[in-house]
Amino acid sequence: MKKAIKYIFFDLDNTLVDFMGIKKMCCSAAVDAMIKEGLEMSKKDAMKILFELYESYGIEYDKIFQKFLIRVMKKIDYKILARAVYEYRRVQLRHLKPYPGVVHLMKKLKQEGYKLSIVSDAPSMKVWLRLFETGLAEYFDFVVAFDETRQKKPSRGVFRLAIKKAGCKPHEILFVGDDPMRDVHGAKAAGIKTVFALYGLVPKYKKCVKSISPDYVIRRPSELLDVLKRINGD
Repeated sequence: MKKAIKYIFFDLDNTLVDFMGIKKMCCSAAVDAMIKEGLEMSKKDAMKILFELYESYGIEYDKIFQKFLIRVMKKIDYKILARAVYEYRRVQLRHLKPYPGVVHLMKKLKQEGYKLSIVSDAPSMKVWLRLFETGLAEYFDFVVAFDETRQKKPSRGVFRLAIKKAGCKPHEILFVGDDPMRDVHGAKAAGIKTVFALYGLVPKYKKCVKSISPDYVIRRPSELLDVLKRINGD
């Protein structure tokens, strides 16, 4: 039987990997390291300021610890900075991994003939690094990232580029993501069927969920296989 869906687009962070969970773990380790190196501040206050800066500059901002040190010390102490970056990277490499069931899901999707891609607001280099670090890179044909379009989801330009790269029609694509506005609203506006990954929902987006109507909702990655069976009439 011919499949109704040819391509599956995935968001990466909080859809395939627990990005925010790892981010908090990495920042916690970095703050502990800075305090050990002489930062005179409570961990609670340091974490609060750090995530306020992420809110202002973006969660992918590369120089967040420089901004943090300038904010709290009025200068950059490079020993403290280096220790923070080292601990952040060490924890990230040790703990960054896919959600349970994701690797099995990717293998199954490829076996069944689906083509897969990533549509992310992160820069291309960071997306591919995370995919290689988590062992997922081999499953994806291409990535659409912020540096290609200079736009972020739910901008239509992001989805238009992804559709063009896929070489198929919007109704032949399924989008899986955790963000009600960026992922679900953005993909639906582009004519793509949507799957809301409830397991990756960041608490601050809970208020948005009721106003967005995804075509399907999954509570764990493996449920995507059931969604595809329903779409294909299996």
